[in-house]
Amino acid sequence: MSRVAKKPVPLPQGVTATVDAKAVTLKGAKGSLTLALVAGVSVSQDKQTLTVQAGAAGLDPVAGATRAHLANMVQGVSKGYERKLELVGVGYRAAVQGKSLNLTLGFSHPVVYAIPEGITIETPSQTEILVKGMDRQKVGQVAAEVRGFRPPEPYKGKGVRYAGEKIELKEAKKK
Repeated sequence: MSRVAKKPVPLPQGVTATVDAKAVTLKGAKGSLTLALVAGVSVSQDKQTLTVQAGAAGLDPVAGATRAHLANMVQGVSKGYERKLELVGVGYRAAVQGKSLNLTLGFSHPVVYAIPEGITIETPSQTEILVKGMDRQKVGQVAAEVRGFRPPEPYKGKGVRYAGEKIELKEAKKK
């Protein structure tokens, strides 16, 4: 069996789980998330822990992935996830207006990004973007889409980057 799947998922105070034959639903302070189960993988609940079992030998990786998704969901409904982006460049700005993120990234037109359901975006300053939500995959996907509008370029490092991301700058052409 998968080493990851052998480890039980503890449920912190305030998080409740509903285990069904086809899905697991977790409810917490931030909301609720549901994970559909693959046929052959089962989840059982003992008081405040969830354990994952694989029905067949070929499903060990799927059981490990299911356990990892459940652990991410537990953290999501209790604490939530956050990804920080930085804008580097003269005139690069970000602002949230209603349900859209307005970006000025040096193009001849402003970039307007519609904020998906379940995600909140904040701009503490004009050059910082905070993407928050309870679904880890969705938070990462939104951050990647915003970064994709203007990824950091390798010569000056201008663009949208993750907080703490190191950009290897190339040397300029010599005469």
